[in-house]
Amino acid sequence: MADSKTEKVRKAAGAFGLVTPVGGAAASQAPPADEVWQLPGGSARVYYGEGHKGVVRPVVLADGFNLGPTDFDWLWGELENGRFPFISELRRYGRTLVLVGFDERSESILRNAETVTAAILRTIAEQLGDTRLLVGGFSMGGIVTRYALARMEMQRMDHRVGVYVSFDSPHRGAWVPIGLQAFAHYTADVDDTYLRQISSPASQQMLWRYLDGLKGTPQESPLRTDFKEQLQRVGWWPRIPRLLGVSSGRGDGVGNGVRAGAKTLSCAGPLFDGTYFLAQSQGDQAEVAVLNGVLGGPHTITTGGFPELDGAPGGTLESFGIIADALSDVGESVELAHRSVCFVPSVSAVAVRDLDQHEDLYVNIDELPPEESELDDFLLSSDNDPHALMTEQIGRWVLDRLPD
Repeated sequence: MADSKTEKVRKAAGAFGLVTPVGGAAASQAPPADEVWQLPGGSARVYYGEGHKGVVRPVVLADGFNLGPTDFDWLWGELENGRFPFISELRRYGRTLVLVGFDERSESILRNAETVTAAILRTIAEQLGDTRLLVGGFSMGGIVTRYALARMEMQRMDHRVGVYVSFDSPHRGAWVPIGLQAFAHYTADVDDTYLRQISSPASQQMLWRYLDGLKGTPQESPLRTDFKEQLQRVGWWPRIPRLLGVSSGRGDGVGNGVRAGAKTLSCAGPLFDGTYFLAQSQGDQAEVAVLNGVLGGPHTITTGGFPELDGAPGGTLESFGIIADALSDVGESVELAHRSVCFVPSVSAVAVRDLDQHEDLYVNIDELPPEESELDDFLLSSDNDPHALMTEQIGRWVLDRLPD
């Protein structure tokens, strides 16, 4: 019986995903690209603009975080088949789209920046005409391109970029609940799929706080500290292009409705009876999870001095929903109160505040002087939408700011 339960845990844990469920397939295939470029550490799919037979007025966009290589079918679907057909509209404007993917999306941002640099240089070499490039990326992709462009400027390389744009990128850090990070360590002896995502170089470089063990203390990862130092060495931001950013979260300080201290997910067996997770609250000994079941326990997980991050304004992830679905699929009795919580706070996506203080996290950005952002211009969404979702509001705003 114990072995049977362990196998069920292994099956569920193999599907735990940080951003999306592991093993999920794209809903449809992307159309064939006009060109495919092999790049160091990745590749690019090139789609010509309407009426053109070459690389004209190019837009270079980099993929975000996940485990394994870029799934171009999924990436296409997210940009084209959601609330707004961004790719079709972009090509209708006569723009070539260069989608940059990585061989390993969870690899170090510094390494994947080499792929982006190669993509930019290839785009320049192939381009017909002299329109300045728009370069950016989704989530982590915006951080990768930010670093790549800044490093190119430091090295006196002409990147010919007129506009940089980040789509819900965690410029001041991303958030994964500490209880879920602990759960990744708790289940790792059976299957470490979830832990490999959370502990990957790119994840540690982006997470505001990282838990290095079941009994560890959440803190800034040394990999994040080092990445920020590397970013500082290349100038922190590129200086030549106009810097744009969009947030999937609201700008008026209104959160997503997840109440601090509320149960987000609880289990009643047969695998994890007594396990539950609580939304992040303030306080020196704030309980965020109790882990119990066939893998041992109970283990009580606490944090100290954190703001109410789960309910903060910002782009959301189905952080608890993904776990609940995988557990339910193997017969676990689960009660899911909050499927999604904040992943990239609005203040992080538009680079106006750090995440340490509750007041900063929930500040009314709409009332702040625009110059408080490190960006030249930014857009906040009308609601706290799913992370990096391509909405008409975001798509139109970016299309209106393409370089001439």
